[in-house]
This record gives sequence, C-alpha cells and structure tokens, in this order.
Amino acid sequence: MFRRIRMLAAVMALAVFSDSTRAAELTDSLKKGTPEMKSAGALAFGPDGVLFIGDAANATIFAVGTGDTKGDSKAAVKAEKLNEKIGSMLGAMSGDIKINDLKVNPASGNLFFSVTRGKGASAMPAIVKMERSSGKISEFELKDVPFSSVKLTNANEKRRAESITDLNYVKGKVYVAGLSNEEFASKLRAIDFPFKEADTGASIEIYHGAHGKLETNSPIRTFAVYEIAKETNLLASYTCTPLVKIPVDSLKAGVKVSGTTVAELGNMNQPLDMVVYSKDGKDYLLMSNSRHGLIKVKLEGIDKADPITTRVAGTAGLTYDKIPEVKDVVQMDKLDDTRFVYLSKSGDLDTVPLP
Repeated sequence: MFRRIRMLAAVMALAVFSDSTRAAELTDSLKKGTPEMKSAGALAFGPDGVLFIGDAANATIFAVGTGDTKGDSKAAVKAEKLNEKIGSMLGAMSGDIKINDLKVNPASGNLFFSVTRGKGASAMPAIVKMERSSGKISEFELKDVPFSSVKLTNANEKRRAESITDLNYVKGKVYVAGLSNEEFASKLRAIDFPFKEADTGASIEIYHGAHGKLETNSPIRTFAVYEIAKETNLLASYTCTPLVKIPVDSLKAGVKVSGTTVAELGNMNQPLDMVVYSKDGKDYLLMSNSRHGLIKVKLEGIDKADPITTRVAGTAGLTYDKIPEVKDVVQMDKLDDTRFVYLSKSGDLDTVPLP
C-alpha cells in the first residue's frame, strides 16, 4: 500500500512538474517590448496570466505576460459607473470611454478590460485591471512588457472591425473568429501558442433557420468552448440568432467546414457574450443578447440534437429560459463555479449567482 502511495505521489509530482514546465515554455516565448496596438477588443486568458488581445484594426493577436498570478479568488465584484471611473483614471470623459470586453484571470481572480479611449482617428486602446479584493482599477501599461504577436493573413479590409470578433484559448491553441477577404468570408482559425504564424483558417458555413438559407459571409459574434461526447467543440452564435456547434478538430487551413445549427434563439437580435457552466449536474450556456436579454440554454442532449436545416419561424432546437431579473448585460464572464460578473449598458459592474 505504501508503495502505491509513493507511486501516486510520484505521478502527481511529475504532472505538476510537466504543467509548470509547459507554463514556463509559454512565458519564455514572450519577449520584452512595447506592443504597437491600434485597437483592443476581444480578450482571452491562457496559462500563467498570459492575456490574449484581439487587435482588429491591425488584424493581429497579441499575447501579453501580465505577471498577474496571485489574488483573491473569493471576493465578489461590484462597481457603479465603471466607464466614469475608468475615464477619470485615464484622464478622459466617460463618453469617450468604451469598454469592449472583460475577462476574469483564472490565475489571480482579478478582472481585465479592453478599452477604447477617444473616438474616430484619435481613438487609442488601453487595458485596465481591477483588483478583485479591493476593486481598485489601474491601467495595465502596454510598455516594456513580455509579449508576442501573430498577424492574421487574408483579413477583411472593408470590414476591418470584424476581422476579429471573438477569441478563446484552450489546450495550446488560440481560436479566433472573424471575417476574411475571401468569397466564403466567415473564418475560424486555430493558432498554436507559442505563436509561429497564422494560416488562412477554415471557412465556416452554417444553415440560418430564421433566414432560411446557408450563410458563409456573416461573422461569428461570440463563442465558447464545450466538450460534447469527449470532443472539444465551439458553441458559436451569429446575428439573428442561430446557435451552432463546430468540432475544433475540423478547423484545418483552407477547409470548408459546415457547422451544425442546434438552436434558433430569436430573430432581429445580436448575441453579445456567452459562458458555459454546470449546475446541479447539468450543463448550460448563458448568453446575453441585444434584444432578447439574458437567456439560459439547456445543453442536455446537444450531442443528439437534430440539426436545423429548414426555415424556422420564431425559435427551435435546444430550449432555453429567460433570466429577466438580470438586465442589460453587455459583457460577462464566470467569476467562479457558482457566480458570474457582468457589465451592464449603464456601465455598472455586478456579481450574481449563476442561474
């Protein structure tokens, strides 16, 4: 028995060593310097506090070593008029501040925001950090920081703001959604990290039930990572609002991939953000929307869901519940296994239980 315990301890120690070695390799790939960003949009966290930033104006993904690996992972987060507080801190009026995304750093529990300061040609990107324990906000200076970057090939020139619409990191890859300049414009890219280069990505085709046709030129607006029958999938949503599952193993450069539409969640609407979570032994997708508010999609049976392949009037496929008590959610992220943090249209930040 003692031999088994020693063997188990050795295996666990090797696993910890492997994880720490892997994290060191990732951070060692970053070199100190000043990222030349034109914009800061979609955010995602990788291991050891590495923050991925989507710069749509440059069609570039930046990986920045934040060094933010310790913090309070228990405190709730709450702030009123966060845009005003950020404006005051950055020396700008609240009307000149736009918060583009928020992410909770799993390594520390602290919050990071991508921000646009100013408007038009004079607009500048910024990254803002909020301490979980104190609520203190500060600018995360993008100067003399460890970073690397990768340029997206064939990014859409006419709709540059949609060249990067969302991104996620999982299992050594950064998944990037956006538009290319190709005939089948909707793209998903799987980019290895540490960065080497970005390929042309996979062209994504889906059936849009509300429109009654195949879509190849509309961008994915937001997506989350979810395991379906032990296979990693992206759950992606488009304007008007089809929900699609896409196996990540299908995302090969130059390949045309057909996503499976598993739900139509209501027309005349744009999805804003989403998170996947578990509660009472069941899995759910929490999605914020421009018109239909916050909804909770039941993921049970998604592996056997019939694909939507004909025109739909109203809703169809996976069912959902409305969450009317939480209003005007613009951006959100899981704070922990039982709570999520969200930013409202009014600029207020709050923490509430996962429904």
